Amino acid sequence: MTVPSSRRVAVATVIGMAALLGFGGFCYLAGVRINTSPSISLGLYWATGEPAKTGDYVMWCPPRSETFDLAKERGYIGAGLCPGGYGYIMKRVAAAKNDVVTVADEGVRVNGDLLPFSALLKADQAGRPLPRYRPGYKLNEHQVLLMTDVHPFSFDSRYFGPIDRSQIKTVIAPVLTW
Repeated sequence: MTVPSSRRVAVATVIGMAALLGFGGFCYLAGVRINTSPSISLGLYWATGEPAKTGDYVMWCPPRSETFDLAKERGYIGAGLCPGGYGYIMKRVAAAKNDVVTVADEGVRVNGDLLPFSALLKADQAGRPLPRYRPGYKLNEHQVLLMTDVHPFSFDSRYFGPIDRSQIKTVIAPVLTW
């Protein structure tokens, strides 16, 4: 008895998809991370497991809050496995313990230095008003400021403020970016 051609194709497709899914799972467990968001450079990253310091890229879970509920509802962040149903986010640590942060219309300053791509937008690209975090604060030992370093429309600490280090899942190092 011969198996119909369409059935062989279906079985081969299922096997191929299972193999691809298994390979993706293996890569994730090994530390491979892929960024498709414009908040940091697009590309392939490696989870290092090292403690986060200023200048590092991190993958983190947002804390449950009205601000992140709004961000998810509007599509600034995706859905995912973090508490609140939020997706993981990748950003760069722009400031940490004892850094002084000021937020004004022209942008975010860390210890007086203006960060690139940090001008405060009053509305998103659909014209909806954006949240605004308080204008000035000093980071404590548990806080970090997470910002974009490549995109002026990123949803970052300009709008939600500092996050607690406990929200960081891993430091990620760029392997191949574009």
